[in-house]
Amino acid sequence: MLSFLVFGCISNEKIIYLQNLEDNNPISDDELITYKIPEYKLQYNDIIDVNIQTVEDMTQFGFNNMPPQMNAQMGNVSAQSGGDIYYMTGYSVDEKGNIRLPIVGEIYVRDKSLEEARMDIEKKLREYVKSELYVKVKLGGVRYSALGEFRKPGKYVVLQDRMTIFEAIANAGDLTTVAKRSEVLLIRQYPEGTRLHRIDLLDRQIVASPFYFIQPNDQLYVEPMKVRESGTGENTAQTLALLFSGISAVALILNLIN
Repeated sequence: MLSFLVFGCISNEKIIYLQNLEDNNPISDDELITYKIPEYKLQYNDIIDVNIQTVEDMTQFGFNNMPPQMNAQMGNVSAQSGGDIYYMTGYSVDEKGNIRLPIVGEIYVRDKSLEEARMDIEKKLREYVKSELYVKVKLGGVRYSALGEFRKPGKYVVLQDRMTIFEAIANAGDLTTVAKRSEVLLIRQYPEGTRLHRIDLLDRQIVASPFYFIQPNDQLYVEPMKVRESGTGENTAQTLALLFSGISAVALILNLIN
């Protein structure tokens, strides 16, 4: 029974985030951690919103460049549906790396930052529009997938420019108790292909790593611990309940046999 309790429960060390592990340099609570976040480069199948404004547009509709009813419809779009909010109105990057805009035609944007894409689009538009222009290019939020031992697995879109891995986990309902937090698999797309990275959420060093901020189209997969295979509970109370239920069942069977 003692052995069952020892090996059937999950210790706090396996579920507490951001620990100062023994083999790594500790990070104190007040230590300042600086970041150098690389600019996101547009990839195939990305959807971007291209907002083009002239002086007449600003005068009529303000800075949003769309009628009030259109703003209301955009505000009602659910970010939890897993789709890009600009799917119907935005422009997709095709296999050749181009987007196709009305009048100006195709513009190559793959492997470019949003600012570089904006500059190229504005330069192309100058050939057709002689009045003052304001061009804004944005992604439809941070789109990612949460698979495995999440309390709410699924595909999510969060309407902000950048997002930490803990924000992504919290948005998916946090991890279950039996989730293997020390070996989270991050599947990330790069311009040249896809790479798989293993992340330890128990280690405080994750805050200083290049994987602290997730990128659009990231996929997070979390495996369960071995304790799930044994059929024991997630804590001592559940394990004791399972143990005594088993003893009671055996006692009942023996009593019926006798």
